[in-house]
Order: sequence, then C-alpha cells, then structure tokens
Amino acid sequence: MSRPTPWSIGTLTGCWLLSLGGTGWAQPPATAGRSQPQAAASQAAASQAAGRPAIPEILATVDGQPIDRASLGREAVRRFGDQVLENLTNKHLILQACQAHGMQISKQEVDEEIERIANKFRLNTKLYLRLLEEERGISAEQYASDVVWPMLALRKLSEDKIRVTTEEVDQRFQAEYGPKVQVRMIAVSQRDQAGQLRELVLAEPDSFAQLAKKHSEDPASASVDGLLPPIRRFSGDDELEQIAFQLKPGQVSDVFRIGPMYVLLQCVRHLPAELPAPELIPAIQAGFRSEIYDVKLKDMAEELFATLREKSQIQLVWGNPQLQAEQPGVAAIINGQRVSVEQLQEECLVRFGRQVLEGEINRRILQNALAAAKLEVEQADIDAEIARAAEYYGFMSRNDSPDVERWLKTVLEGDKIPLDLYVQDAVWPTVALKKLVSQQVEVTEDDLRQGFISHHGPRAEVLAIVLSNQRVAQEVWNKARANQGQEQFGELASRYSVEPTSRSNFGKVPPLRQHGGQPTLEKVAFGMQPGEMSGIIEVNGQYVILLLQGFTEPLVSDFEAVREELYKDLLETKLRKAMNQRLEGLMGNAQIDNFLTGTSQMGAAAMQASRRALQGR
Repeated sequence: MSRPTPWSIGTLTGCWLLSLGGTGWAQPPATAGRSQPQAAASQAAASQAAGRPAIPEILATVDGQPIDRASLGREAVRRFGDQVLENLTNKHLILQACQAHGMQISKQEVDEEIERIANKFRLNTKLYLRLLEEERGISAEQYASDVVWPMLALRKLSEDKIRVTTEEVDQRFQAEYGPKVQVRMIAVSQRDQAGQLRELVLAEPDSFAQLAKKHSEDPASASVDGLLPPIRRFSGDDELEQIAFQLKPGQVSDVFRIGPMYVLLQCVRHLPAELPAPELIPAIQAGFRSEIYDVKLKDMAEELFATLREKSQIQLVWGNPQLQAEQPGVAAIINGQRVSVEQLQEECLVRFGRQVLEGEINRRILQNALAAAKLEVEQADIDAEIARAAEYYGFMSRNDSPDVERWLKTVLEGDKIPLDLYVQDAVWPTVALKKLVSQQVEVTEDDLRQGFISHHGPRAEVLAIVLSNQRVAQEVWNKARANQGQEQFGELASRYSVEPTSRSNFGKVPPLRQHGGQPTLEKVAFGMQPGEMSGIIEVNGQYVILLLQGFTEPLVSDFEAVREELYKDLLETKLRKAMNQRLEGLMGNAQIDNFLTGTSQMGAAAMQASRRALQGR
C-alpha cells in the first residue's frame, strides 16, 4: 500500500523546487492584525477566498449508488488526519510569526514566484498548472497556499540571516564542470578480507574487476565489475574524493573505511574539466547561487520551525480520545487559537479527496462484482492473504510457518497505519480480486520450465552501446568492427552511449537472463559466442550494439528442488496480471459519475441501452 509521506518542514521548503506550480492562493496574510477568533475564521474561509470550488454533498455515483461527502470526509480524515493536522499547525505557526513581524505576502508575490518557478523549468504557467494537477495530484490553489506562500513567508523571515559566498558558488561550479575521476571499488565488511584483497590486486592489478565482481558487498558496483560513476570534487564525501583524485591510472588505494564498510579503490582514468562557453558562465553561476540559497533557506527554515515550536503552546486534540471528549469539535489549539475538526476534514477532502474517492469507487465496483458473482470475502480469506504476504516477503517463524505477527508489526509501524486500514485498503481489495480471477489462472509445465531458466539459468555478460540515432549507430558499429576488443568497445560506449549506466561503466551493464522481459536483446545475446559482437539491434526506438563477454555458470541445476518455489512465484505473477486486467475491465464497464473531478463514464450496460434506443428511432 502506498501512502503520501507526512508533510514536514523539509517538504514545505523543498517541494517548490519540484515541477509544480499554481496561480491561486489561500491568502493567510490577510488575517494579520486580527484577533485570534477572527484569524481562525479567516483561515477557515481561506478556500473560498482562494477560489476553491465548493465540494458537493454527493461526490460520486457508481452504477447509480451514491458516495456522499460526509462518508468520504470520514474516510479521508481516518487516512490523512495526522499529516494534514501537522500541516495546518505549521501554517498557523508561520502565520503567527508573520503577524508578530507585521509581515504580509501579497497575491502578486505568490503569482510571481510561481511564474519564476515555471520559467526555471522552461514552462509557461498554464502548462505548469496542468502538470501540477496531472502528475502530482495537487491543485494550483493548494500548491500556492501550502507550498509557495509558506516558502515566501519563511524566506522573508529568514532572508537577513542567509548569505551565499563566492567560494560556495565556485565549489558548486567545480562539482558540475570540473575534473572527474573514474574508479573501481571493492567494499567488504571485514578489514582483514579487505587487506587480503588488496594484496591480491597489488600482485595482479588487472584482477581488480573480477575480484570486485566476486567479493564486493556493494551489489550495484559489483554487478559492473566494481565501476563507480565518475567522482566529482565537492560532491559530499571528502575522504573518498581526496583518495580518488590522488590515485594515478591503475594505482590501488590503501584500505579505508566508509561507514560500516572497508573500501579500496583502483583508478581507471582521470577525466578533464568540461567547461561551458565563457558567455554562459555568469548565468550558470547565478543559477548555482540560487540553488545554494534554496538549500540554506531549507536549513534556516528548519531552525525557525524548531524555534517556533519550542516557544509555542500546541495541543493536538484530534486523535486523543480523552481530549476529544473534553473539547468536541476541536482538532488542535495553537497558542490559544483553535483549529476545528470541520477545518481538518475540509482540508483532508481538498488535499486527498480525489485519492480517497478513487479508492472508494474501486471498492464499490469490487463489491458489486462480488455480489454479481455470488462471492464473499470472509475473515478466513483475509487471514490467509496476510499469511501469504508474510511468507512472500520472507517473514517466517522457526517452524517454517508465516510469522504474521512480525509481518503486521513491520507493515503497520512502517506505514504508521492501524490494522483496520491496512486490511481495508490493501488486503480486502487483493482478496476480492483474487476471488474474481482465481479460477482463470493456471501455471503450466512450460511456464515452470521457462521460469526455471529465467531464475536459475545462465546469464549473458555483455557490454552494450545504446544509440538514439540509426546513422550514428551505423558509424559506431563500423568503428567497433574495425577495432575489435573489449577495451576498445568500452571506450566507444563511454563516448557514444546515450544510456547512463553503459556510458559511465565503459559499456558494462547487468547480465541478461532468458525470459527476463527483453526478448529481442536476449535472443541476440544467447545466440552469440564469447567475444562476438552483434549487429545493430533496434529496441523501442533505440539502437543497441552488444559485445558478448561470456556466460555465467548456473548455481541451481535441479529443477525439482525449486519447483514448488517457482510455482508460487509464477502463480502470484499470473494472479497479479489477471487481477489488474479484471479491475480495468470492471472499471471500464461501470457507470461512474465523479462530481469531484467533473468526469463521467458510461458503463457497458448504459452504452448498450443507448445504442438500442438510437436503433429504435
């Protein structure tokens, strides 16, 4: 189950850097100078002042069955009340700080900041707003009110404390355009092992790649023979940078420690600085200055919030049964200013109403489908699905049975949700869909054989060059054929490949497996001999050239030993695919009128009735 991350000061000051935008705003500064009851009333009316559309009483109908505002509001508060109340609390603290300093943020300032952000991403405001709505699910008004206004307020409250030095800008410039060094790395958890590996490398420097692949405990780099992306200066790890830049090509470092791991590096090559055109440098430096300022603003905002909270009296009533009984209708009291439960519910609907409504629509569709099929989800089904999930994710007890208690503790504590919501939002829909499709899914012997080859068969170790242009691909292929060899192929990959992994790792990419989802590349790779180069392979509009290094040795050769495990994995995969297809079909056939989004969908029955009516004319 996926839930939005609770709002925090970090997201408040950082989100505006994302590709979001808006033109409306909640006008919280308009409450400056008013009494606390007046300020609370103004805050409650902010949605109307900002032009938020009124939320209707009936929010949707599914095959004629209504979903009303009151029930959806309760569901939204159940799921998001905590984080929305935190957001409201933080906004009130900022508002009160602005009032104390006699500070206001005008609508024009908000609009100009949104336009500036849009221009930064070379988008006009209108397109920015559409991306905000479609990709982030956040309305323009909400973005202006919850992200841009607080960010501007914090900027005004903090701007006299923030300074960006020339040295900081120069370091950022060096990190982006300065020299880099490419290294291979071996990282292990035992110092003695690291020392032994270093002795082996010193005796035979060319063995570093194979030793990294075999022994390094860092999976990402081990899969590409220990290669790391080029290291830049001032990129965050001073010791790693210092050691890497001191090495000469082929030279191996002493063993040093990074966190819990013992590390040794081998220099592959030094890459010279790639400076931009001189006329572009002032604009680039200005951009870096702005980025550094934004980072410092975030840090300063965290300090400001810590200070505001330390000096404030905050009582969170909602979620505390005793306080709720003593103060009905109150969600929180912030320095004597009340935030009502009605405000909290309204904010939950505005921010997450669409998301929660989508879930309720899907639930209603599934309930109708179960009723039509004369099926029911029983408690035993729920318990079995939770046990299956525990087993699937490796939560097993000593007697090889699913450790449901430990699984639930991990899920509930990790997502910070109660058991009933986990069951309602994750387990029940899964069980319902499985009941609807389980009779249609079968795992055949051919499926099992292909699964065995895919999971346990040999892998093809290849170097790859990925090009986006067929003419360039032909030129690169001619160069590779004229000067064959893995080292030469890797150099061509580092110069021409448009795919980041192969470009930064001299063509090295994770090994290919059969039946792994890339049939075109797999067929070519497994049809070659070690050392052979492929032709130009077109895959999804790109052009790929492969050089086969060899094949791995399978670790498992006994099909029967893994048959049961393969069956479970394949059954789950097929079930998930069938469940997704069934849900899409059910949703496509349902008559859905969503008044919150202003969209309607004519179901299959309604469409057939309409056709019959038209034909009868």
